[in-house]
Amino acid sequence: MDILCDIVQALFALAALGFIVVLLVAHLTAEMVNLTRHEDEKYFITATGERKPFPSLHDPFSRELTVVVPAYNEELRMPVMLDEAMQYLENRQKQNSSFTYEVIVVDDGSKDKTTEVALQYTNKYSADKVRVLTLVENRGKGGAVRMGTLSSRGKLILMADADGATKFADIEKVEAGLKEVNAGPENLAISCGSRAHLEKDSVAQRSVFRTFLMYGFHFLVWFFCVRGIKDTQCGFKLFTREAALKTFSSLHVERWAFDVELLYIAQCFKIPIAEVAVNWTEIEGSKLVPFWSWLQMGRDLIFIRLRYITGAWKLQSPHKTD
Repeated sequence: MDILCDIVQALFALAALGFIVVLLVAHLTAEMVNLTRHEDEKYFITATGERKPFPSLHDPFSRELTVVVPAYNEELRMPVMLDEAMQYLENRQKQNSSFTYEVIVVDDGSKDKTTEVALQYTNKYSADKVRVLTLVENRGKGGAVRMGTLSSRGKLILMADADGATKFADIEKVEAGLKEVNAGPENLAISCGSRAHLEKDSVAQRSVFRTFLMYGFHFLVWFFCVRGIKDTQCGFKLFTREAALKTFSSLHVERWAFDVELLYIAQCFKIPIAEVAVNWTEIEGSKLVPFWSWLQMGRDLIFIRLRYITGAWKLQSPHKTD
């Protein structure tokens, strides 16, 4: 009996030591919010080839809607998405002349002709409606979305994936979700597109291993970071300008798990969040998350919570950067 007690005590001691080590690693490896941008990333190109500076999210809004499209090596799939989005936005503007918009394509350091393809839309619709932000180096999807958001003019800001997996007209659904939540006097609210209603069908098409990874990811999200949101990863999210400034100013994670930290920050600030079912289609050529990235995401989810708990990361007050 004494031996059993000694073993249990030893296991508890090892677990405590392991937790302390994880805390230290999480704290010591924490990176600060990266809001700096290369000089070339401060400008967009007009249809006449002129360089003009991007505005700041800190400025008053001058458009009803900004659509931020993060794109990495998307020269082939992006035109389908942009054609659909521009057709919807142009038709909406014709029906309501007071509706104004802009699309910001953020080329996340692509190695193909993503920027050149996006600039064709600038030439067609003008730089007032379509702007291209080309990042000098690949930051990751979270970093690309943040850079585009910080350059936005919209009263509302929509994050939309370049593959067009979500029907663009579903913006009306997330807009309705935004109106249903109480934004309060500070006008803070987020509406997330969700694929949770499609989960049964997606599970049937996945391997057992990938299904295990998916449910494991959902558990870690729920246990460490975000509760009440079934699908944190859908790339179709709508923010009020004030909510975007509040959340993106504190965002640290720039890769796969950035959505989770973004929603964690929102819940820390008690920003109301709606979750709205949207149409979603698997697009040919979609980038499957490799196994090592699942491990990275799992690590990031644990570290997000631990880094905020230890004070390595803090919720930031929005401030202008160069």
